[in-house]
Amino acid sequence: MDSLKNAMGMGGGEKKPEGQAPEQGSSGGGFMDKVNSMAGGGKESEKNEDYLDKGIDMVQEKILGQGPQDNESAIEQAKDEQMSDFIRGQYKSASGKEFPIADK
Repeated sequence: MDSLKNAMGMGGGEKKPEGQAPEQGSSGGGFMDKVNSMAGGGKESEKNEDYLDKGIDMVQEKILGQGPQDNESAIEQAKDEQMSDFIRGQYKSASGKEFPIADK
């Protein structure tokens, strides 16, 4: 029964002392980081984002509380790009003009 509770996250596994921040997953520069970089993710590709993508990252981090957005996976960056494309399309259909921030 305890193993079932632990698997569901209800178990009494290791407890962290109060006031201690939860551990963040860290990238160790391993094979998966290289694969992620080749797929278009990671810190290097964050530098190539336009200001609309950076704005979406800021909303996700500050308002939605999704944590730091400075080292996103390729999948997360693809989702952000889809959101920015949707915003650009809605802006163009409503105003008849291109979005003022050019897409990179």
